[in-house]
Amino acid sequence: MSMPDEDDWLIEDEEPGTTLLGPSSLPWVILIVDDEPDVHSVTRLAMQGVSYKRRNLQFISAYSGAEGFEVLSSRDDVALVLLDVVMETDDAGLRLVRRIREELQNALVRIVLRTGQPGQAPEQQVITDYDINDYKAKTELTSQKLFTTVIASLRAYESLLSIERSRQGLGKILDASANLYQKHSLREFASGVLRQISGILGFGADGVLCVSVPPPIPGKHQPLSVVAATEAFETLLDTPDPHIREDAEALIQTALQQQAHQFAEDWVALYIATENQREYVICFAPPWPLAMLEQQLLRVFCDRISAAFDNLYLYEQLKRAQTATVVALADLAEFRDTDTGEHVLRVQGMTDAIVAELQALGYYSEQLTLAFVEQVGMASILHDVGKVGTPDHILFKPGKHDEQERGVMQQHASTGGSILGKASDMVDGVSYLSLACEIAGNHHEHWDGSGYPQHLQGEAIPLSARIAAVSDVFDALMHKRPYKEPWTLEAAVQYIQARAGSQFDPKVVEAFLRVIHDRFPSLILAPGV
Repeated sequence: MSMPDEDDWLIEDEEPGTTLLGPSSLPWVILIVDDEPDVHSVTRLAMQGVSYKRRNLQFISAYSGAEGFEVLSSRDDVALVLLDVVMETDDAGLRLVRRIREELQNALVRIVLRTGQPGQAPEQQVITDYDINDYKAKTELTSQKLFTTVIASLRAYESLLSIERSRQGLGKILDASANLYQKHSLREFASGVLRQISGILGFGADGVLCVSVPPPIPGKHQPLSVVAATEAFETLLDTPDPHIREDAEALIQTALQQQAHQFAEDWVALYIATENQREYVICFAPPWPLAMLEQQLLRVFCDRISAAFDNLYLYEQLKRAQTATVVALADLAEFRDTDTGEHVLRVQGMTDAIVAELQALGYYSEQLTLAFVEQVGMASILHDVGKVGTPDHILFKPGKHDEQERGVMQQHASTGGSILGKASDMVDGVSYLSLACEIAGNHHEHWDGSGYPQHLQGEAIPLSARIAAVSDVFDALMHKRPYKEPWTLEAAVQYIQARAGSQFDPKVVEAFLRVIHDRFPSLILAPGV
């Protein structure tokens, strides 16, 4: 690097591996705005061979204020502008300063005014009124002073850029953390972590998120389970003994053994420990060695998502507890009705499938919230829980019920709705209990108002109940009951289709038929049947 000895102090802060962001091969971009071609040539000649923090200088030229504005409008990597004052007009340079700061809202680029006519723009007034960093007469800019001005400006730009990127990075971390808290499965959450890391660093990176399954044993190799991966690592998902590249796995094992982040030249392994005694390692290959700022941002991000992993674990435990509760309640009905166990699981599966098709069709989008979609299938398991109050001689009667028996049998809807209603009142918002209450109490209502127990009509019937009604009737038709033999698939589907608009919600039936077509593509039904 060519420079005068007395200017050594200008680069004393240069340290290996501390480039701000990106590889060391990226140059510092300097824009020369001057209407004299000789000024461009002399500037390049004077700064030939100069570098700062192992990054060369790249000069680009503009020969008017308007041309300089176009360049700065089209790129955001200009670190320094060496700007003439007098060009197409006597104040063209000053006008460009205003446009850079006010129109482009660019507060980072450093601006050094150079003038051959100091009297045109008095120095004190210019320094006071314009957001510039230095003001030099061209006659005083010797090679040595130009070097000093350029390096000092680049250092100032680097510091401001570091502060700005720290601010942006922290903002991304806060946004990422908020988004991640909305993801409720480990795989979905882990995939989100990988995407957010790429977003924070500003590049796409192959990544693999691993969790060590058993409690860690000091000095022992930790078996890994890959729970999320991107691109080149996707084949490692769901494999009992994933074969990760040796250099990457070595870094992962080091992170687990030392319980600390590992930043190598080719790989990064981020260690995350949670209060539930689980350990996670995020391993990825960045396209260049990470700078200190990037490492610090990742450390902050990992601190944030550690709590998110704990919350996810508690959420999963809560879901398991809810499912166990639902199954226990359904078992009450199964204890008295041996057909119920498999029936409710089939109803759950069909309900979830219909909901997915309703989403694909764009129907009831306002009602198909995340909570509804996630919980309505599980809630449908409890649609017949009210049968616990139905006498055995009526519940198991092998023939048709008489009018009095039918009245008793129909009470199971009100009974189920009442039981689940009391429980759902203890929980705020939409829950599997509130949906189960809707389904149990209303899945025998008919679209035309002829059902029971309240003779509700159309969309006055809760959507959850309208969906479960189709699932329940279809499965009941398809399987043997004490009072009937199983129907054929074609007959059962035709029954549902024929009652769209009378017994069933037509949109729900349309979604149901799409499910049937996907599962049984060879089944052909007469249109409008």
